[in-house]
Amino acid sequence: MFDLINGLPIHPLVVHGVVVLLPLAVVGTIAIVARPAWRTTYGVLVVGCAAVATALIPVATSSGEELEKHVGDPGRHAALGEQLIWFAIPLLLLSAGLVWASRRRERGLSVPGPQWLVNAVAVAAVVAALATAVQVYRVGDSGARAAWGDQVTSTAP
Repeated sequence: MFDLINGLPIHPLVVHGVVVLLPLAVVGTIAIVARPAWRTTYGVLVVGCAAVATALIPVATSSGEELEKHVGDPGRHAALGEQLIWFAIPLLLLSAGLVWASRRRERGLSVPGPQWLVNAVAVAAVVAALATAVQVYRVGDSGARAAWGDQVTSTAP
């Protein structure tokens, strides 16, 4: 299903969506934790980036499996790519929780639980963001090495 479009593999196309949107969600999450006032203005955008990136990860994984049939085993890249969803989901849920709590407070509604719970969610969101950033790097680096490792040298002709 997620194999080719006009003879080109879907995997690199979809991966670029993840590679752009997930780091934006990481930076955005850290920003809305650092500046709580930004949660109202930018929170929905951050959660939207995280949601779209999270939704694209299974498409990237499936298309990567189809690409593997054409080019061979990418080694460690496939295993790291399959793990990425487990980093993106907590990032999405924690950033959404922060935005939800902020919007409730903005409307004059109480946020269930004590204030320290919101602070704990904020800290957990930063931890999830940093872990996600590291995993995106690991997946991308292993993918680049799998695709280009034998073809590009560091010496000029």
